[in-house]
Amino acid sequence: MKNKVLWGSFLVLLGFAVLPVFLSAQGTLADYERAANLRDRVQFLALNVVDRSGWIEKTPRFWYRKTVKGGYEFDVMDAATLTKKPAFDPQKLAAALSAAAGEKYSALNPPFQAIAFVDNEAALEFDAGDFKWRCTLADYACKKVGPASRRRGGGGGSPFVTPPAPPQEPKASPDGKWEAFIKNYNVWLRSRDKKDDFPLSWEGTEGDAYAWLSISWAPDSKKIAAYRIRPGYRRLIQYVESSPADQLQPKYYTYAYPKPGDALDVCTVALFQVDGKKQFLVDSALIPNPFWCQGVGPNPRQMPDAAWWKDSRAFTFEFNQRGHQVYRIIEVDAATGKARTLVNEENKTFISYSYKKYRYDVGDGKEIIWMSERDGWNHLYLFDGRTGTVKNQITNGEWVVRGVDYVDEAARQVSFRASGMVPGKDPYLIQSYRINFDGTGLTPLTEGDGNHTVVFSQDMKYYVETWSRVDLPPVTELRSSADRKRLAVVEKTDIQELIKIGWRTPEVFSAKARDGKSDIWGIILRPTNFDPKKKYPVIEYIYAGPHNSFVPKSFFAFNQMQSVAELGFIVAQVDGMGTSNRSKAFHDICWKNIGDAGFPDRILWHKAVAAKYPFYDISRVGIYGGSAGGQNSTGGVLFHPEFYKIAVSFAGCHDNRMDKLWWNEAWMGWPLGPEYAASSNVDNAYRLQGKLLLIVGELDTNVDPASTMQVVNALIKANKTFELLVIPGGSHGAGRSSEVPEYGERKRNDFFVHNLLGVDPPNWNKTETKK
Repeated sequence: MKNKVLWGSFLVLLGFAVLPVFLSAQGTLADYERAANLRDRVQFLALNVVDRSGWIEKTPRFWYRKTVKGGYEFDVMDAATLTKKPAFDPQKLAAALSAAAGEKYSALNPPFQAIAFVDNEAALEFDAGDFKWRCTLADYACKKVGPASRRRGGGGGSPFVTPPAPPQEPKASPDGKWEAFIKNYNVWLRSRDKKDDFPLSWEGTEGDAYAWLSISWAPDSKKIAAYRIRPGYRRLIQYVESSPADQLQPKYYTYAYPKPGDALDVCTVALFQVDGKKQFLVDSALIPNPFWCQGVGPNPRQMPDAAWWKDSRAFTFEFNQRGHQVYRIIEVDAATGKARTLVNEENKTFISYSYKKYRYDVGDGKEIIWMSERDGWNHLYLFDGRTGTVKNQITNGEWVVRGVDYVDEAARQVSFRASGMVPGKDPYLIQSYRINFDGTGLTPLTEGDGNHTVVFSQDMKYYVETWSRVDLPPVTELRSSADRKRLAVVEKTDIQELIKIGWRTPEVFSAKARDGKSDIWGIILRPTNFDPKKKYPVIEYIYAGPHNSFVPKSFFAFNQMQSVAELGFIVAQVDGMGTSNRSKAFHDICWKNIGDAGFPDRILWHKAVAAKYPFYDISRVGIYGGSAGGQNSTGGVLFHPEFYKIAVSFAGCHDNRMDKLWWNEAWMGWPLGPEYAASSNVDNAYRLQGKLLLIVGELDTNVDPASTMQVVNALIKANKTFELLVIPGGSHGAGRSSEVPEYGERKRNDFFVHNLLGVDPPNWNKTETKK
């Protein structure tokens, strides 16, 4: 067969007709060309797919973007009259923006995905490139009005260039009479006319200074909250850019990057009373002072925000104890400086505070709506803000709250998203609901069997609902919030052109997990020329980061997995135990055990598919992924060589001691223990039996490139054979989504074709796929 494939490819290159028997081979040049061209071929064949929408200020009108032949179209619909019209003239806007930006933009593919109507709908604003633009609709005059709200590449510019520190201008009191500022590492106060200034603190020093950013005035202008910070260890990663574009010689960089176990900044909380110039250092068994100075976000050097109640009686901050097993809302009394706990979360494994956190203060803190997994499922609770006790559980059941859209204090209702509430259905599909504060009156706002997104009007009178599944095209509807009545079908997707070219939807498949009870859900993608009489090697795309679940749930015309399938494979993606959005027990499998990656469940899932489908050949299984998926894919061939034979790993965080502190300590625990080594691909590299390709960018600031190189070192010491691709100048997405994706993806494809199909890939030094 190998000779037939090579001969068939040779005939294709020479332009000869090839016999059908040869065309049925896998991994041919024709397969490569079909895979390479798939995105361009299918992405606009699904028509009327609504992927963005937004309400226009306080009007009953909303805009939305939908797919049309060759690109996109923006329309506006009036919920009151149910009429639709184009949001703007695409030809005029493209011409005006092209002239203003000095670039060439097309009417069907403008350089923006979302718009905002401003000036009473007389103009549009949008982000294009690194700038925010405004275009007037009367004359289509476009101009830059500032930086883009979200620059490309996660902020724009080089990560090695330190942005200028914000100017430490004095912070004025709400009544305008005072200014607070930092002087000689301490908090000072002066009158606005600058005739009187004096210190509020004295103990701040170079190594334990008050932070200007932490200064927070009470609304009554009589109190201030601030933090004194003692810096921890500042770890720097060293980088070499081997092949810079602007010079011959390499460049050298350093990048601050805290890692698990590092000593971090610690904070002391202080309260200052302007009258009497009093200082209180907040100290309590609840918050050992000094304490780890981490806020509620992923930045380990982010200070917790002091949030004052409107009546200035106290301020609160959120305390995350290192180890992620204690999380509290602390209230500090403005009169005495005494601290007390309003909400206390404790867990024997971990609290997923970065991804499952919601707080809403009702009536200036009279009550608090709080998200918690304390009963084993992610739910909402109503706390008494005065006593810190739970008044009642708002949501309850063996399903999970996925997010809150709106809290109506007057009606005492919460609009929220949840999954897993419908028995027998995919537990990851999101639906929207409304419920009363006291837990009564649970009302579904969505009903179709699919994954739903809902966008409410500002007055909450209407909502736009788009829903679909991977195997069901999207429908976008307009509904009334009061009675959930469908007012109009805004758009319904047409996939007839997709079907004509042989495109097929993925198959949703579930099987039992290792516990024999939990259902494991995944999807199966077949090539467009699929033949059920043939045997196909299986490739799993993996990302088992514990912070979320990752198998697609909404419709897509194109996914990178489909391109891999076109080469002659069946491609699957699965969410195993240890990932999120199920019960806490399901999630806790990852605790101090990230190397598990749900593999026992994944293997059972694959075996169940193979039992149903003879074409699903699990004697030839490959696996690939990037970042956490890079760790997982290498882990597949190290820890389960009896099942996974081939792995390709991009930018893997192969040892959790080498990766970012906050993410890894959240799942692997603190202080560091032997479980880190047990999950390490470095410490377990000697186990390699199958084939492994490692890909890394030399300038990756998300995952330290040394993580991959330490695997390389361990493999060499163990005398193992493997392949390595280092991409000069490459960042975290190198070889797969940002720098040279075609090269990295082709390298991945060749590796699978050669090792799973037993076919020699084309000689790319002499051959190029046709585009």
